[in-house]
Amino acid sequence: MMNRWSVLSIIGGGLVVGGVIVADVPWAAPILNPAPVPVVSRAPQVDEEAPNFLLKDSDGFNVTLDQFRGKVVLLNFWATWCGPCKIEMPAMERLYRSFSRKEFEILAVSTDAQGTAVTRPFQQEVGFTFPVLHDADFRIGLQYGARQLPMTFLIDRKGIIRNRIPGARDWSAPAGKRLVEALLQGS
Repeated sequence: MMNRWSVLSIIGGGLVVGGVIVADVPWAAPILNPAPVPVVSRAPQVDEEAPNFLLKDSDGFNVTLDQFRGKVVLLNFWATWCGPCKIEMPAMERLYRSFSRKEFEILAVSTDAQGTAVTRPFQQEVGFTFPVLHDADFRIGLQYGARQLPMTFLIDRKGIIRNRIPGARDWSAPAGKRLVEALLQGS
């Protein structure tokens, strides 16, 4: 006799009842057949080159880190469900507005699995204008060794990681601005 768990199952994106596929369940395929996660032997360290990446922004456009060579970049890994991340965002926006786009950029990499469905409303609610990129499977976060959220990397104009900052920070405070100014003046 079959128990209730053997009668109803999900296989490769299809709902299976008694061995027959009865419905397509598109959300199941990525869960059951996830893309392989790259093995990262060692996360980049301060004073090493920041690994390039390709992620989609909130409008679906491809963005690479290399596009921002020549600028100082604040690369921030965050999520809408992360309390400290939410607290940090308004200060990041004030910092963003205090420097020229020709010299400075913030890239906020969301690790939310739901992507723009949750980041867009949050961005509108909080009112920040810096780019949001999406790393739903946390591949880039793992590549950078971001083991907690938020995690921020300050990258100089040449693409070298100059600071790795775990946890939330008041980026609009004088100490936060000085970190960015030092990179702007030093590179």
